[in-house]
Amino acid sequence: MLTRTIAIHYVRAALRGALRGGHDVTPVLAAAGISGSLLADDRARVTAEQYTHLIQALWDQLDDELMGFGPKPSKRGTFQTMCLLAVHCPDLGAALRRGLDFYDLLDSRPAMSLVEDTPDTFRLELDLSAADDPDHFLAESLLVLWHRFSSWLIGRRIPLRRVDFSYPEPAHGGEYHLIFGCPLNFNAPRTALRFDTRFLRMPVVQDESALHRYLRASPAELLSRRDYGANTAGLVRRILGNGISGGLPEVAARLGVSAPTLRRKLAAEGTSFREVREQLLRDQAVSSLVRGGESVEELALRLGFSEASAFHRAFKRWTGSSPGAYRAAGT
Repeated sequence: MLTRTIAIHYVRAALRGALRGGHDVTPVLAAAGISGSLLADDRARVTAEQYTHLIQALWDQLDDELMGFGPKPSKRGTFQTMCLLAVHCPDLGAALRRGLDFYDLLDSRPAMSLVEDTPDTFRLELDLSAADDPDHFLAESLLVLWHRFSSWLIGRRIPLRRVDFSYPEPAHGGEYHLIFGCPLNFNAPRTALRFDTRFLRMPVVQDESALHRYLRASPAELLSRRDYGANTAGLVRRILGNGISGGLPEVAARLGVSAPTLRRKLAAEGTSFREVREQLLRDQAVSSLVRGGESVEELALRLGFSEASAFHRAFKRWTGSSPGAYRAAGT
């Protein structure tokens, strides 16, 4: 299944720490195959692979896995060491506590704690008071990273009850619904993930060899796997991504619901069939252009456009740039 592309906001936010420190980010963008011209358009997107290369290049350049946003640098390899400690624990609760205890020894990141809300729910709480994080990049990254890593440890997605944020909804807040897939609460007293206690008792099913494979693609494996198919929009995207042709009635039939019901479900999630389909087409187009090996005419035909000019117009609407800007970045 195609991984979602990533908004250019996250590229700009990731670069901010390096820029504040006086670092030249041109080599970092080049290592990721990202054209600097894309930074100027809020609609631009990058692939998960590009984002991975970007973050890895920043880690190497700064020798700081917090990329200049934490109270102190976190040296390259710190997260991997924590993972090695966690993967040998018997269950998720023990793994999280060991991981958090390890970071507390280093005092190199915003403080995190595992707190019981009720007998049935826990929260993983993040203290951002010591961080310099104007775009909330570090907060978002840490929340997503710990959620994805926890899910990987037990071999199943952990559905979140809610995510609280101790700040107002940002301009890019629309991305949060794709990232977290659960109710969101802004201007909360604290920043935290909330989930069912039963997941803490589930056994760790991974080992060191699996961990090395997993971290090889980090942070894409940890940060960009957003499309779990847990909600209606995700299910629709999965069906369309599997090459199922047809419109809303055909997809509704595959899901065993009526077309009006599917429309209502998507509307309740703040989206529509057209929007889901266009996001999928956009992500497929960006990935193909960056990867190369397919002409624009071939790509347009594969995506269902009658002529290349129609694809050009749609791509410009989706990303703010021409297909050539992405082709240049990937070559």
